[in-house]
Amino acid sequence: MKRKDVIDSIKTAPDRSVLIIGGGINGIGTFRDLALQGVDVILVEQNDFGSGASAASSHMLHGGIRYLENGEFRLVREALRERNLLLQNAPHYAKPLPTTIPIFSRFSGLLNAPLKFLGLLNKPAERGGLVIGVGLRLYDAYTRNHRMTPTHEFLNRADSLKAYPDLNPQIVSTATYYDAWMPYPERICLELVLEAEQAEQARALNYVSAVDAQDEEVVLRDELSGETFHIRPKIVINAAGPWIDFANRGLGQETNFIGGTKGSHLILHHPELIEATQGHEFFFENHDGRIVLIFPFIQDRLIVGTTDIRIDDPDEAVTTEEEIDYILGMLPRVFPNITVERSHIVFTFSGVRPLP
Repeated sequence: MKRKDVIDSIKTAPDRSVLIIGGGINGIGTFRDLALQGVDVILVEQNDFGSGASAASSHMLHGGIRYLENGEFRLVREALRERNLLLQNAPHYAKPLPTTIPIFSRFSGLLNAPLKFLGLLNKPAERGGLVIGVGLRLYDAYTRNHRMTPTHEFLNRADSLKAYPDLNPQIVSTATYYDAWMPYPERICLELVLEAEQAEQARALNYVSAVDAQDEEVVLRDELSGETFHIRPKIVINAAGPWIDFANRGLGQETNFIGGTKGSHLILHHPELIEATQGHEFFFENHDGRIVLIFPFIQDRLIVGTTDIRIDDPDEAVTTEEEIDYILGMLPRVFPNITVERSHIVFTFSGVRPLP
């Protein structure tokens, strides 16, 4: 059905069971699930499908290893289960990602880890080999009944430098485990939309915003024509991610459910750095304890990031010069003899991760 026909059908029959606001992966996943159950559902997205936080992520299907030390075992178990299901069900979009952790100390974090587990410490701190080893054993244990990737392994300093000659010689060892990545997250979103729309009662519209609510009606605006029209859903699902409170305000509801942190990334063209990573993601901590990632992207590019900055308005998420300096300044910790400059940057992007 053409876009105009969908809008005309809503004008003609505005009574619907469910309206979903937000066409990121959460809204689209809900849309697909309801469509497969035969529910009459409409999805609206103010921009392209998957164009917000879903597209501007680190492109990882993260198993959540770093949440283990906070005692969030249920979250890690869920993240690994969903990651493995994507590897199994969408191998054309989800790829295993060997991930190497350079380790600079054997015993760092022995005190910090239990304090974080008990919720008594929030400050980032370096993790040593013993703490990382415990975490990786737990990580592997969660996937033993549905294993899609190899288990972790450690290399001593000599073997690590043999495998990665450009690695910082100050390391004591490396650990390699498997995560996963998605080179085209927006295509995953679009494929799920198209699958859901095979059901006649499910329709999705991009470039449509929810701008007001009147009694039992929601006012929708076609952002391409400026025209408004009404829909009367029994249930409204706000899946706008970092824009949840903004969407609620548009509907006349003042809420403060969601904050956000901005994560900026650089896309680099740097053949020497690509060769140094040997096709692995490098996942490490900067001197201030913040997590850093470097991994191969598409077309001989690499993703490097990320920052973690509180932000109030997700529409203001842009990569600043200070963030570029910070990210470039992190790389010598792992590859001290490889020069990375602004001239190697192809483009930058910033995404917002919603936080309660």
